[in-house]
Amino acid sequence: MNLIYRLYLLFSVFIFLSSCSPKADNNLVERAKVNFGSDWLFQKGDTVNSGWQAVTLPHTSNIEPLVVNNQWQGVSWYKKTFTANNEKKNLKHFLYFEGIMQEAQVWCNGEKVTIHKGGYLPFTADITNFISPDNHDNEILIKVVNTDNSKIPPGKELKVLDFNLYGGIYRNAYLITTGQVYITDAVHANKKNGGGVLVHFNEVSDSSATGIVKIHVQNDSEQKKNIKPLVEFVADTIIKGEFSSKEIAVNAGSSISFEIPVTINSPDLWSPETPNLYDLNVSILNEENETLDNKSFKTGIRSMAITEDGFYLNGKQRFINGTNRHQEYPYVGYALSDKAQYRDAYKIKQAGFDFVRLSHYPHAEAFMDACDELGLMVMNCIPGWQYYEEGEFVENSLQNIKDMARRDRNHPSVIFWENSLNESEMTEEYMVKANKVLKEELPYDNIYSAGWIDHPSYDIFIPARQHNKAPDYWNDYDKGARKILIAEYGDWEYYAHNAGFNQKEFKDLKEDERTSRQLRGFGEKRLLQQALNFQEAFNSNIKGKNTIGHANWLMFDYNRGYANDIESSGISDIFRIPKFSYYFYKSQKPPYQDNFTGPMVYIANYWQKDSSGKVVVYSNTDTVELYLNDNIVERKKAGRDRFSDSLKFPPFTFNLPEYKKGSLRAVAYIDNKKVAEHLVTTPGQSARIALSYDESGKPLKKSENDVVFLYAKVTDEYGNIVHSADNEIKFEVIGENAQIIGENPVKAEAGIATVLLKTNSTDKSLSVKATSPDLEEISLELY
Repeated sequence: MNLIYRLYLLFSVFIFLSSCSPKADNNLVERAKVNFGSDWLFQKGDTVNSGWQAVTLPHTSNIEPLVVNNQWQGVSWYKKTFTANNEKKNLKHFLYFEGIMQEAQVWCNGEKVTIHKGGYLPFTADITNFISPDNHDNEILIKVVNTDNSKIPPGKELKVLDFNLYGGIYRNAYLITTGQVYITDAVHANKKNGGGVLVHFNEVSDSSATGIVKIHVQNDSEQKKNIKPLVEFVADTIIKGEFSSKEIAVNAGSSISFEIPVTINSPDLWSPETPNLYDLNVSILNEENETLDNKSFKTGIRSMAITEDGFYLNGKQRFINGTNRHQEYPYVGYALSDKAQYRDAYKIKQAGFDFVRLSHYPHAEAFMDACDELGLMVMNCIPGWQYYEEGEFVENSLQNIKDMARRDRNHPSVIFWENSLNESEMTEEYMVKANKVLKEELPYDNIYSAGWIDHPSYDIFIPARQHNKAPDYWNDYDKGARKILIAEYGDWEYYAHNAGFNQKEFKDLKEDERTSRQLRGFGEKRLLQQALNFQEAFNSNIKGKNTIGHANWLMFDYNRGYANDIESSGISDIFRIPKFSYYFYKSQKPPYQDNFTGPMVYIANYWQKDSSGKVVVYSNTDTVELYLNDNIVERKKAGRDRFSDSLKFPPFTFNLPEYKKGSLRAVAYIDNKKVAEHLVTTPGQSARIALSYDESGKPLKKSENDVVFLYAKVTDEYGNIVHSADNEIKFEVIGENAQIIGENPVKAEAGIATVLLKTNSTDKSLSVKATSPDLEEISLELY
């Protein structure tokens, strides 16, 4: 056999074997989600010029002063050049923006891709048909408009708004690459009760959880595809449930939805005490069981019900104890890192709360993830405050409901959906439509809508305490099975003479002995007044016969568009430093309930010359001893009065006949066993600086961009904080890729000076130094 004939036979066999083998699917592309936050250029102004500056995302359009009374509004521009891997002609390229405030116009390589209106919910720009066909540079240009717009909720002019709308690409952005057969994004797909991946459990018990997983798949290829989904629930790397469905053909240029029944045996249920989560892995397979696309995220399983008796989670009745939160930081506004979002949730959990209301708009995805992970129940809210307008505003608001539900429906932390424009004169037609939209998006029995107007469309009624009159407020509310959650309390009813809604009219009406609006620097007496206000309202609310829970106003101080001072009714200040009222709340959570809760005792007193001899001690124990200079003053159980007669853990009050310099020491007991102790010592002269940063469960890392608070405490030579100190402290960064944001130097408030530190990814070391005249300087190594 000659050589040519042999080669002919080998070639024939090769052709035959190739024809018998499965054809390679050129759509096999591994999904990639890459953070798109680096290497941006930024400028402000109506038109683009050459004045670009380098920035990273998240980013705010303007660094504001601590007290924001003339916030910048206007047009800003963002530009980024990038290379997309386009060697395979079957790739899809998407830009995903978690939030841009508040109108965004997106161009790619000079062509307009999309316009998005609304600052609090995500949107996707499909740039597949706009990027360079080769591996050439591509340019993204984004025009961001943050001017008053009555058509975009919340709609109200900033100068009369009770919070601020900080401009910029202030949340994360991602470049997502997929094949031409891919799982859609739920918001981008814009499909009722569909799009992306939807998980819902209808029947849940300790023995089993039964529900569905819905998956929406788009085929943008030029061929019909036979596909099937594979769903895995994974906990601690172990597959707890694996589910699939039959293969279905999806035509070229069309989409298809799968609905797969799922049952998890002996599920690990999610709750505030045990926030168990599953990794949900969803894959789309072709005929050869090759993966065309996959998505993974965390979710949880829990049951929920509102009955005649109250609110039940996983079959157990509970009273919801929560707070409100604005997502604002000083100086940078909304431009928080993911870790900063987590730290806020961590602090809320540390304060003893099991619930947070997202006032008055959807918060960042990282905050939602943190609530899932840490065990915080959530009331999700659409943008709105004291404003309503027919027409485009209403249509945009209804779209907010859809987008909010689609973004957050898989979070086990979300228990209520506030599809209500807060304190706004909504029409009955709007309320009926709003609830219809939510029920169409989530047509399940255990989905609960919430509205501030008592209307039958809503599942629960969520007024503020001040929306009714003293002394009973809402305690006598009785609408049968209809329940009430006090969405705000502790502020307004102690702030103004009457319970009205026009806060702007009463913005200057303050009385030191009544208001809950107390800065940390206002001193011991006024901080005790704030704590007493919250205590009295808390004690009153839990007596309501149809009240299933409440949320105080609020967790952190914040800025408002209409006022030239900081709204200071937070139980922590704008820098996240606790006030006395924080410890009241911490004391209301029973010890040993979860990993965040142990026995605690706290002396709400600085014990200095002007301190009160009436010493208030907060504790979640049964007995407290108070010592003055190691001499016992008294051992007692908590007393009850009309401000504490329904509390689980009333405060302990000790009356000291006279002030004596030295130390107060509180020792707490449970069943005669010492479990906690707190010491307060009269401070001496200012001598040193104690430097720290706000870790709150998430320390700084070299490899990550972050924004954290730096705290410089003015202490005496023994380390006691000098609460009267107002020394000017200068902060200095030692290292690269970090900067101080805010006033620097800055005066201490009640003994603590705070600035914001913004860090960028680096492989270098980083330290900070704090100095002040007449005080010992100090350095702190961060990494």
